[in-house]
Amino acid sequence: MAMKLYETMERRLCDVQPMDGETLRFYCCGPTVYGPAHIGNFRTFALQDTLRRVLELGGCPTRHVRNLTDVDDKTIRQSQAENKSLGAFTTHWTEKFHTDCAALNLLPPHVEPSAVAHLPQQIEMIESLIASGHAYAAADGSVYFKIASFPGYGRLSHLDTRELKMGTAVDSDEYEKEGVADFVLWKARKPEDGPNFWPSPWGGGRPGWHLECSAMSRAYLGDTFDLHSGGVDLIFPHHENEIAQSECCTGHPMSRLWFHINHLLVDGQKMSKSKGNLYTLDELSAMGHTPCRVRYVLLSGHYRTPLNFTLASLDAAKSALERISRAEKSLRTAAGVSTPPLYPAKAPGPFADAFAALEDDLNTPEALGRIFSTLNRLKPDQLSPAEADAGYQGLHFILQALGLDLSSELQAPADAPPEILALAQQRWEAKQAKDWSTADALRKQVDALGWTINDTKEGFTVGPK
Repeated sequence: MAMKLYETMERRLCDVQPMDGETLRFYCCGPTVYGPAHIGNFRTFALQDTLRRVLELGGCPTRHVRNLTDVDDKTIRQSQAENKSLGAFTTHWTEKFHTDCAALNLLPPHVEPSAVAHLPQQIEMIESLIASGHAYAAADGSVYFKIASFPGYGRLSHLDTRELKMGTAVDSDEYEKEGVADFVLWKARKPEDGPNFWPSPWGGGRPGWHLECSAMSRAYLGDTFDLHSGGVDLIFPHHENEIAQSECCTGHPMSRLWFHINHLLVDGQKMSKSKGNLYTLDELSAMGHTPCRVRYVLLSGHYRTPLNFTLASLDAAKSALERISRAEKSLRTAAGVSTPPLYPAKAPGPFADAFAALEDDLNTPEALGRIFSTLNRLKPDQLSPAEADAGYQGLHFILQALGLDLSSELQAPADAPPEILALAQQRWEAKQAKDWSTADALRKQVDALGWTINDTKEGFTVGPK
């Protein structure tokens, strides 16, 4: 089947196919390298990585571009606070980002451009926008995009449902989302920027954050490409502004498809430093949680719905991965092989239904649940070597699609962790209240984490699948 995703602009499922019939070209907004990325950032990157893996394993080559924002308000402000040069500061955090990506088994993008390295392309775009009447220079040397010049503004975020407040100009990269304002393309040099400015036809300064992605995506993917992705928080204003400046510059649609990943909550709340619930990979590793467990949790909820992260969910992921590891070892023994297959494995085999779930709107929780359902049916001691090998190869195929590395997860069996028991209790209470849809959804959530609920006359029991 063809890969399908929910397209943000059209608000419907669309086929994901390369416009040139050969390679799917997609752009992902990368990190702003001013500190360690947190697990909310990595939910987006892990799901984008899974999308790429599913496409490639399904036979569709990709060209994956993910940028580095190494100049903006945050990078300048923090490097100045630490009395470091912008280049040294952002290089340090770029290297840290790459280390975390490798730990989470994220495939490196085919191209990873930085904003500072693409200043000429950004200046060229600004010149084109001024010449065509879509941008104007202010007296201080800043340049702004004229929102009123682009009638299509707002169609990605469906701004017809909001109050439009036009006629003002916003200089900050981090402005509020309640209204629409002319946004900055080139920011004139200010004393607080220190030495962080570059020459331009309008004087010393630097590019605006929104322009950076338009210039870099165009440089490596062309005027129109297949898919653009990021977190839902980037839909407005960042991606809306990208569309406006790109399409006014080129005269062509920027991206055929828009794919956005919903927020990560922590213990039911929005992440923030002030609440102390903003976790990095290093912090979780210090608590004894492997990156593979973190990735498992990040994939355990559907990308279109908020995912509630808890520390207990990492314990549930540990148990789920241990069960998969034991099943993998049993299939390997029955198949008579000694080493994992090289990437990519041959085919999904008996795990074809799990792979089909991934191709159907990247339904990662459904795919995880189907893995355990399939493992429950496969009895290694009842399989021929050929059947066991098909199961072994298929398991590695689906694990490669999900980017899960089992190497650190083979442990002794564990009892159901508290979070699984809590979900099972919520499901029981929903069932008693005859809220069948909620009860069914909770059962599927437990299934996806590798456990099964068995109803009894007195209540229920929970055990491994």
